[in-house]
Amino acid sequence: MSLRSPLGKVRGLGSAKEGVGHWWAQRVTAIALAPLSVFFVALVIYLIDADYTTVRATLANPVVAILLMSFVLSLFHHGQLGLQTIIEDYVHTRGLEITLLLIVKYAAFLGALASLLALGRIALI
Repeated sequence: MSLRSPLGKVRGLGSAKEGVGHWWAQRVTAIALAPLSVFFVALVIYLIDADYTTVRATLANPVVAILLMSFVLSLFHHGQLGLQTIIEDYVHTRGLEITLLLIVKYAAFLGALASLLALGRIALI
């Protein structure tokens, strides 16, 4: 016995079977961001009165660079997932919804790419 209406069956309405993966990704990035955020805040506090060469040397440390890159990737992905949920739940015009989703995805991608490029330049040069 199905709970879907006959019209819903014909139109193919129902679960897209993607919600669980989205939910898990949001939870995993949130869990990753907890210690990475503490690390980031501690690093900023540590470097608050440091000169340029100290900051550059600290960010060039491979462990620090990897942790910062993990923070950036988790932060942008988590933010994109959250905004996607908000747009899907509250924007009811299909064209506007798709446009906003594309803008959010590209903005998150470009933001992460720019951040990783900056960190890479500091760590490798």
